[in-house]
Amino acid sequence: MNDGLTFKLYNMKLSARNNLKGVVKSIEEGLITSKVVIDLGGGNEIVSIISKDAINDLQLEVGKEAHAIVKSTEVIIAVPD
Repeated sequence: MNDGLTFKLYNMKLSARNNLKGVVKSIEEGLITSKVVIDLGGGNEIVSIISKDAINDLQLEVGKEAHAIVKSTEVIIAVPD
């Protein structure tokens, strides 16, 4: 996560506070969307489903540094039975 400041990206500032920096671990391409796994280090990963157009626009490839920006209005908590 970032330090509470807005994240500057390509001359834009984002209001999202959860900026997770990592490295693209894998990309599984489907017909329209792709599953991207970002390795955050320490055994932690985050997965996102994004369009194939976004993969191309961002020039994503395995091993490339990437940021997962998380903006959510709710968090659901679960516990095991």
